[in-house]
Amino acid sequence: MIRVLFNKDRYFYDVHSLVKAFYPGEDVKCLVMRDDEAASPADPADISVILDEENGLIKIEFTDSAGVRILKSAACRKNDGTGDQSSIDITPVRDEDGNRIYNAKNTLKRILYEALTEKTGRTLPWGSLTGIRPTHIPGVLMEAGLTDDAIMSEMRNTYFASEKKAALAMEIAKREREILSGTDYASGYSLYMGIPFCPTTCLYCSFPSYPAGAWQNRIDEYLRILFKEMEHASRMFENKKLYSVYVGGGTPTALSAEQLDELLSRLQSLFDMSYVQELTVEAGRPDSITEAKLKTLSVHGVDRISINPQTMQQRTLDLIGRRHSAKDTVSAFRLARASGDFKINTDLILGLPGENASDVRDTLEKISALKPDDLTIHALAVKRGSRMHAMMQTKGAVYPGFEDMEEAARIAEESARGMGLVPYYLYRQKNIAGNFENTGYAAPGAHGLYNILINEDIHSIVALGAGAISKCVCGNVIERSENVKDLGQYLERSDEMLERKEKLFERIL
Repeated sequence: MIRVLFNKDRYFYDVHSLVKAFYPGEDVKCLVMRDDEAASPADPADISVILDEENGLIKIEFTDSAGVRILKSAACRKNDGTGDQSSIDITPVRDEDGNRIYNAKNTLKRILYEALTEKTGRTLPWGSLTGIRPTHIPGVLMEAGLTDDAIMSEMRNTYFASEKKAALAMEIAKREREILSGTDYASGYSLYMGIPFCPTTCLYCSFPSYPAGAWQNRIDEYLRILFKEMEHASRMFENKKLYSVYVGGGTPTALSAEQLDELLSRLQSLFDMSYVQELTVEAGRPDSITEAKLKTLSVHGVDRISINPQTMQQRTLDLIGRRHSAKDTVSAFRLARASGDFKINTDLILGLPGENASDVRDTLEKISALKPDDLTIHALAVKRGSRMHAMMQTKGAVYPGFEDMEEAARIAEESARGMGLVPYYLYRQKNIAGNFENTGYAAPGAHGLYNILINEDIHSIVALGAGAISKCVCGNVIERSENVKDLGQYLERSDEMLERKEKLFERIL
């Protein structure tokens, strides 16, 4: 375990994420030192973080076999511009006049990154960035009128992002601005409906997911509560424009064709669909897809579906508990193309247990032959709540995944671009393999609007179903409310979920 001892209860998440990125196989624990330890910790930590923001000083100390040594420290300019004029000025945050202002968090992350790089001899593709939306930074700087060269310099020199990742972030930020230019996203909203049932639960999955077979007798009960939420939301938002609808999971096509028909019929009878730019249903698991279900989706005007094999390597599919074959994915694609006019997204995961560069290349070649309209490349993230995390914690099992993630990412990007797909959205997750990212590539005009809207935190999302997280965006204020994850609790506490939404969205209704 790596312990990080702070003199103040600040920036735990950012420091934890950055240290974890350098030491992915280690547990990292952040603690606040006692008052009597503030000057000289009695119980030395592996890393100490000393914040003296009043005097504009940040100090990082490492403990090694020789004892405590100061590895990095920095003086920072304060808001009023006073302080050591030779000090580090590294923050991209600007005031209304465009002047840089003091930002302790970014300063801390920079010197910590430098310290960890010196100690480990490693660099990270995204440098000191730990947030989930690195594309937000070039987007903000574009709005401020900075040139491409200035933005690249900011990404490289402030955050230590690699040339490749900085260029990717800027490319996507430009494409997002272009896509969103004709949408009044700030005043409208999108709707998410969660179906928390799957044929099986994958080894890495941390989403609310229940085996459809075991819960078969209660799926209709779940839908009744979901319909209750839908009715409530339609009344709340009757004066707002609905721009996109996303039915996710779980695996929505774990429902029967009749249940899907009822769900989509309710949707279209309750909500004004005249402004909806896309209606997406995750078909997800190839083993849940039938002709009857696809025909139902088509009849209701669903224009986007996902068929998500994650890999085309059969031994990996067996290991992670998918219970379908690579051939099933091919069959599902062919059936979908014959059953409706769908834009098809495909999800793949890099870093799955035991896979190597040859496996990644083979998977991409097989997916390329299917000609998806949209391809999302994920880097594996082992999350709390997944069976993989539990097995690693309790049984000492190690699932190293694909160690050379840089090579895997290179293969994936070259393959996607070779299919005529270009990157249009990107996000990152905690504990993501190799400190990389999840990137969506799409053919011209085949992008997923909902993917951009939810990841950029610029648009309110009304989320229905067990574990669904609603988001209210009102100017610069962003608030969230989560439905209970446990399916039994969700069925029993539906009125509470409705009250949460009323309170969350009262400021924009």
